[in-house]
Amino acid sequence: MSETFSAFAVSSFPRIVARGTRAEIAHALLAQADPQVLIFSDETGRETDLDLSGGAEAVAARYDEAPRRGRPRLGVTAREVTLLPRHWDWLATQRGGASATLRRLVEAASKGDDAPRRRDACYRFCSALAGNLPGFEEAMRALYAGDPAAFRAHAARWPEDLRAHALSLWSPE
Repeated sequence: MSETFSAFAVSSFPRIVARGTRAEIAHALLAQADPQVLIFSDETGRETDLDLSGGAEAVAARYDEAPRRGRPRLGVTAREVTLLPRHWDWLATQRGGASATLRRLVEAASKGDDAPRRRDACYRFCSALAGNLPGFEEAMRALYAGDPAAFRAHAARWPEDLRAHALSLWSPE
């Protein structure tokens, strides 16, 4: 699954102008008249830059994925893992072997509690676009206290797109 991004026009007040992959955002921004746009990763909340120079063909060449011949690559990378002998013994008894067991363990761990990551993504995004808005500090206290009702109350005077995106970063349900 490819990472998604959100672009906000910031010339007058923050409003969302595009959402999608890097390529989709780049193509959408080429058609925009507003030159003051900030692009944020929906995964991390970090600001990112896109090179829109050279026109539509150059942007397409830069960001569109070219179709590949043959079977798609699975993205499996071989690396070395150092474990104690008792760990290797345990892995040998698991169904599918050591590699399959390690993949299952990593998948289970990565699907665990990602609340800290989501909270930090929300904080980064809000710091960039809402840092000077009324209620910012109180909203951030509510964010780290895990109080969505207080966050909504303190962010009530923020532009709707900004508030909605911040809440979607924090709780993607």
